[in-house]
Amino acid sequence: MAALDPDDYALIEPHLEFVELTRGKVLFDAGETIHHTYFPHDSVVSLVTVMEDGNSVEMAVFGREALLGFVSAMVSRQSFGRYIVQINGTASRVPVDRLHEVVATRPSMRLLFLRFTEALLAQTFQTVACNAVHSVEARCCRWILSMHDRLDQDTLPLTHEFLAEMLGVQRSTVSLVTRTLQTAGLISQRRGFITVTDRAGLEDTTCECYDKIRRNFERLLPGTYTHR
Repeated sequence: MAALDPDDYALIEPHLEFVELTRGKVLFDAGETIHHTYFPHDSVVSLVTVMEDGNSVEMAVFGREALLGFVSAMVSRQSFGRYIVQINGTASRVPVDRLHEVVATRPSMRLLFLRFTEALLAQTFQTVACNAVHSVEARCCRWILSMHDRLDQDTLPLTHEFLAEMLGVQRSTVSLVTRTLQTAGLISQRRGFITVTDRAGLEDTTCECYDKIRRNFERLLPGTYTHR
């Protein structure tokens, strides 16, 4: 939202609603009609695909660099999958219809949102490839790093159950991986939290996907990441 031109922001500001997002809240489920676009402030939301057997895996993640519910609502207004809050926080939301009206008349806003859409698609495609070919350890490091990028703190509210759901693996697998990372001195953990103790080590352990996703966002949306 901070990247919006002041004149563009002024057109949507009267329609923005400040909302609290609590962990586990489903903003949209697959096939539901989308009525609002959300701009997360300090919350993190995941887009997950839920299979018929109840298993799920993450396709994309949205933090303060993102808007969600806009791309899905461009034509059909139906959600691609389940958007679920993973990290408590706040967001601003605006009715989709009003946002589309403004985008249609403001080329600068349209270009900004198209740049975000390209970055989001690149992230989603890379995540699909990552889930298919890279180890759970590398993918877990990617996920921890992606959360670290979006929160201004080293201690992250991440449980093994949550990581298992996002990575599409068993909880016992996540427990083994995080224990290995802790033994290596990359993280420390206590119930419900993981603390990043060696970011550079995590970056060395993760796969190429983390850097590719980050570089795409930096190319298309400069200023997305704070310097670490």
